[in-house]
Amino acid sequence: MEIRRFRTGDESTLFQVFLSAVHVIASRDYTAVQIEAWAQADRAPEVWASRMGELRPFIAEAEGEIAGYADIQPNGYIDHFFVSGAYARQGVGTLLMRRIHDEAEVLGISELTADVSKTAEPFFLHHGFQVMERRFPVRRGVTLQNALMRKDLHHHKT
Repeated sequence: MEIRRFRTGDESTLFQVFLSAVHVIASRDYTAVQIEAWAQADRAPEVWASRMGELRPFIAEAEGEIAGYADIQPNGYIDHFFVSGAYARQGVGTLLMRRIHDEAEVLGISELTADVSKTAEPFFLHHGFQVMERRFPVRRGVTLQNALMRKDLHHHKT
């Protein structure tokens, strides 16, 4: 498995990874109505492509297939962190998290933050993040649940 930078042309595959991560993995912790509101398949492709171009995520590839992706913004915020349902629990997330930490070091970022789903919370806790605040965002009129999580990079090593 390798981690590489985002390339133009990855967008539609990343959308499939996002849908798979939410519909397959997160469905353990969210209702069908919540899943549909969070990850609707009818999202406009050009809007998604534009968002991915802004985020410029790291891509995890396994045998030439995109298994997951994650970004880190200049302020240390992790906006997207998703692993395909087909690659759950195979170390993809850990590789991406390591890459994010490496990038944070290069960029001189002192803390990481993320709005983390209930499903991903144990993974983020395992990697040294702490819950700062429980949140209840509304998507398409449906209330979801997540947590703002933070990790101080000056005091922890992965």
